[in-house]
Amino acid sequence: MSLLLVALPSQALDEFISRDGHRLMEGEQEFRFAGIHAPELHRIEDDARGTCVADPRGWGQYFRWPTADEQENWIKALVKSGHRAMRVYVLSVATPADVECGRETHILAPLQAGDMPRLNEAAMVHYDRMIALADQYGLRLILPFIDHWKWWGGREQLAAFYGESADDFYDTNSKTYAAYQAIIRQVINRTNTLTNRRYKDEKAIMAWETGNELKDSGEAFVTQTAALIKELDSNHLVIDGTYLKINKFALDDPNVDIISNHFYTTNNNNNPEQILADLKSIAGKKVYLIGEFGLRDAAGLNDIMQAAVHTEYQGARAAGAFIWGFRGHRHNGGFYWHKEYTGHYSYHIPGFSEGAANEELQVVNLVRKAQAQMIGLNAAPPLPAPEAPKLRAIADPRVRIDFMGAPLGRTYRIERAINAAGPWRVIGDNISDGLQEYRPYQQALFRDPDTLVPGQMYYYRVIAINESGESAPSNMVQVVLP
Repeated sequence: MSLLLVALPSQALDEFISRDGHRLMEGEQEFRFAGIHAPELHRIEDDARGTCVADPRGWGQYFRWPTADEQENWIKALVKSGHRAMRVYVLSVATPADVECGRETHILAPLQAGDMPRLNEAAMVHYDRMIALADQYGLRLILPFIDHWKWWGGREQLAAFYGESADDFYDTNSKTYAAYQAIIRQVINRTNTLTNRRYKDEKAIMAWETGNELKDSGEAFVTQTAALIKELDSNHLVIDGTYLKINKFALDDPNVDIISNHFYTTNNNNNPEQILADLKSIAGKKVYLIGEFGLRDAAGLNDIMQAAVHTEYQGARAAGAFIWGFRGHRHNGGFYWHKEYTGHYSYHIPGFSEGAANEELQVVNLVRKAQAQMIGLNAAPPLPAPEAPKLRAIADPRVRIDFMGAPLGRTYRIERAINAAGPWRVIGDNISDGLQEYRPYQQALFRDPDTLVPGQMYYYRVIAINESGESAPSNMVQVVLP
């Protein structure tokens, strides 16, 4: 597949996000945002393939890198639905089971014992493209470095490179911490292969986060890490990636700009009252971000999101809040998906009736309302009409017709002709690609339902539709029936 290794235009972003006390600023305007957290803009868990039994963690997912079409589709869907900023998941760290599970990671083991870890170039070009597309379409990115947890490979797997323990990650005198610093240096100083800019100069990056849910962060760890990031990069903000507590020392640290927390029921903090408690602890000294919350009913999510919009303490409010979590279109049709231990599924934009059990439409709509409120509107504007979907090559239309859904498309009309100029006959109407747990290895989005003539040339196209209108037709695909 193409890695899209050509320069993309910088169209949307003219300045870096800055901080004014407890506020984020875009130029002279306060910058606030809400959204559905999109962890996988740069690496995908392909849950439709199941789990890899070779992974000793008892969890081993299959992973894949996103295509250029996928990344562009997802970012367009986010921006067109009202997202101004997005936090993604961490850089993945190599594990011994990666080869057997057929996966690659962002961070590779040292070439020689005791050396520093390396960035995987094959992985980082997808990270480059995420940043370039975010710049093109106007999406600000929050980028955490390393995970406290093991799911994508985190501190434990990094420490294993040096024969140390997971807890050594937080010890600033350890080899693991030195490796963590080396990763930060490599990432911030990386030159984007698409824009030819160093990451430190990319305006699409809003903030670096020390890591994901680094709940055991201590003063030395946060202080030294934030200082290193600011020493390397004076353009971007720094988030203390600790959660479940507000580090008092971080409130007075000149190198820390944003304090983040995550709310989940398992942590006994998944409620709107936590926002006021956090704002009181921060006392206006830093920007406040709700980096993740979720895995509960839509009414409860709305209570928390509305508190994020409106709760104020001594003039300070949350800068933003993200509900967990979003998955986007697959290259050949349908959506990626993920099911959490609570039974909740990932959300698909713009929301589909097939997600009713997951309250998908309600969640998308409550987020869009909050996005509007964050910028001073009372209600979300109508969605734009969808752009054209992308019809993929057809081997046998009686077996499967695959198309990549359009950003914001709700339903599709599929048409067939025997001449390229038409006339076109509707063979499928009100077709949805929003099926939850879509399994492309066993299922097809659509099949031509008619009796077709062997040896005849047929032409196909697809049109996307939502409440605001319909798209132009997709690319046309021709096929001679076997």
